[in-house]
Amino acid sequence: MPVAASAIYFLNLRGDVLINRLYRDDVGGNMVDAFRTHIMQTKEMGTCPVRQIGGCSFLYMRISNVYIVIVVSSNANVACALKFVVEAVVLFKSYFGGAFDEDAIRNNFVLIYELLDEIMDFGYPQNLSPEILKLYITQEGVRSPFSSKPSERAVPNATLQVTGAVGWRREGLFYKKNEVFLDIVESVNLLMSSKGSVLRCDVTGKVLMKCFLSGMPDLKLGLNDKIGLEKESQMKSRPVKSGKTIELDDVTFHQCVNLTRFNTEKTVSFVPPDGEFELMKYRITEGVNLPFRVLPTIKELGRTRLEVNVKVKSVFGAKIFALGVVVKVPVPKQTAKTSFHVTSGKAKYNASVDSIVWKIRKFPGQTEATMSAEVELISTTVEKKSATRPPIQMEFQVPMFTASGLRVRFLKVWEKSGYNTVEWVRYITRAGSYEIRC
Repeated sequence: MPVAASAIYFLNLRGDVLINRLYRDDVGGNMVDAFRTHIMQTKEMGTCPVRQIGGCSFLYMRISNVYIVIVVSSNANVACALKFVVEAVVLFKSYFGGAFDEDAIRNNFVLIYELLDEIMDFGYPQNLSPEILKLYITQEGVRSPFSSKPSERAVPNATLQVTGAVGWRREGLFYKKNEVFLDIVESVNLLMSSKGSVLRCDVTGKVLMKCFLSGMPDLKLGLNDKIGLEKESQMKSRPVKSGKTIELDDVTFHQCVNLTRFNTEKTVSFVPPDGEFELMKYRITEGVNLPFRVLPTIKELGRTRLEVNVKVKSVFGAKIFALGVVVKVPVPKQTAKTSFHVTSGKAKYNASVDSIVWKIRKFPGQTEATMSAEVELISTTVEKKSATRPPIQMEFQVPMFTASGLRVRFLKVWEKSGYNTVEWVRYITRAGSYEIRC
């Protein structure tokens, strides 16, 4: 739910109201007195940015020598309110020449009232982009004598910017070669028992894009997610094609994505920013394809010797290679000497991390590698305590593989001039917290 603010106040450090705006009639005009009495005078300003007094919540932030206070009478999104305050201050600074303090507010009462009417409607945040608002609120603020002179920039088409609300992309871009680069980058988080059973597993991923496109293109991205495929089959009155589908959890999008179209059609449609940006983030907890399985065996041979055997199996396709594979096997702090035998890569003892570090530069798919090590310990008179060993940790990167099974079904680019584009898609899976108990 958005912030649904009832009022916003700007106070100085003494608690005097510099300027305020009431958006709803569900709070009284004297609510600022409650804030001044119960919060400012009790000197609890720095402990928490949210306070509840008499059925109302006060969300506040100090910027320079000014307190900005948002009053809400219902259960509101605190993060959204504080984000609104931060972006509003950026907007004010763009008008005031980089300064935002008590003097700047006193010198720009009329302009601030006009901006407050534009950036919030009935308590709901609206467009706070300085580039767009300056197209139709052209009044200049009274600048501080210490502020820098604003740079002269070409003014884009106001009608397109305001009605289309594309504040993240300027008009008139042109490239000789129109290209789109799309990367799906995933991190696998795993906790596995010593017998190979999965105790905890999930995948966090993000879709990164780099666009070099002319004009104002409209892009549509199709993924093999379950909801999107079912919605497409309903709209086209045909059964869902066979193949793996996945369920995306906790999906968040860049502001350029058309959420209305996503809710109705379940397709990711957007006008992209120019250059590199993060299109979306997601998480998956079911149906994870683990790239590696690790089977460790550690035997204690008396009080001063350990025998370590670790077998690593790659589960991904035979035509794929993992790069930069690192296996860290923890050993006791009193390790004196180690000897190794590996079928692939190199291993050595790293005393700084109390681990045997096994590195494999290139690990083919559908293969396995083993490491055998003998560890000699320093003999101590202290009786050994039975304690849980730290888990084995892995690092790796597998190009052209996704642990979630996410795939790009299509990436369509439409622009009114009809130019041809080149699309590049890449998949990368990395180790997040990849741990195996031993």
